[in-house]
Amino acid sequence: MTSQSLRIVFAGTPEFASIHLRALLATTHEIVGVYTQPDRRAGRGKKLTASPVKQCAQDAGITVFQPESLRDKAAQAELAALKPDVLVVVAYGLILPQAVLDIPSICCLNVHGSLLPRWRGAAPIQRAIEVGDTRTGITIMQMDAGLDTGNMLAKASCDISDTTTAASLHDNLAALGAPLLLEVLADLQKYLAQAEIQNSEEATYADKISKAEAQVDWTQAATVVAQRIRAFNPFPVCFSELNGERIKLWQAKASQLTSDSPPGTLIASDPAGISVACGTGTLVVTQLQLPGGKALTAAQMLNARSDMFAPGKSFTLPAGHA
Repeated sequence: MTSQSLRIVFAGTPEFASIHLRALLATTHEIVGVYTQPDRRAGRGKKLTASPVKQCAQDAGITVFQPESLRDKAAQAELAALKPDVLVVVAYGLILPQAVLDIPSICCLNVHGSLLPRWRGAAPIQRAIEVGDTRTGITIMQMDAGLDTGNMLAKASCDISDTTTAASLHDNLAALGAPLLLEVLADLQKYLAQAEIQNSEEATYADKISKAEAQVDWTQAATVVAQRIRAFNPFPVCFSELNGERIKLWQAKASQLTSDSPPGTLIASDPAGISVACGTGTLVVTQLQLPGGKALTAAQMLNARSDMFAPGKSFTLPAGHA
């Protein structure tokens, strides 16, 4: 294996990306600039908040750039002036036009949270859990003008269990991605020479998650509902209305217990969980949250509000269901 110090520009925004930036900062590569999305308003006070990548770069004394778009000629010239060998992109959130992809002297690399060509797109972590995949991973890809369509340089995989959430999978993939990225950069020409073309016929697309998707449809199978709850933890968090209150469902598991009760009906409530009839099977909710409150275990919730979750009560079905 050969090792070469590269001039790198890093582009990323969320915590997932900052983990990779921190790994790069610990190498001999020269990080000549960091790109991240403009500060956004967040929290109850809606204060302008710097992204995790910006915070990491500032702590390291690296110059930060935050253009609204990279389609602007001035923004492209600013990037070109950094004279990068490689542009490393991790969950940046902005489209890179061909003019930007052509700037680095060697290539643009992307760290993607799936085993491409499966789950191209914005939400590969959540979609893999939502549909019941049992395995996923990281792909280091040479970027082209398409949506996650570039040649694949390296992969690392991990399992998805029936308790995996988007939060836990995020952490697992970040732990895989950072060392894999460093491995590729350490012998970049070798990996570029053995790059693998994606089979687009096997591609699936991970559309961006919408908050509307988080409403639970109790007419679905319990296994489907449980997968979606895990996929949408910690965002946007699945919910359903009970007695006019929106209840967030953080953790749940599917049970093969059958019931003649209509979907959405609470059929049992005990410290082990709150059981709800589904279209097929039963969902056992083990962690949930009332409006304005904290997420509680089923046992904690029943200690406080056992009347609210008494068997026989029903969650509201989404509009369009009887």
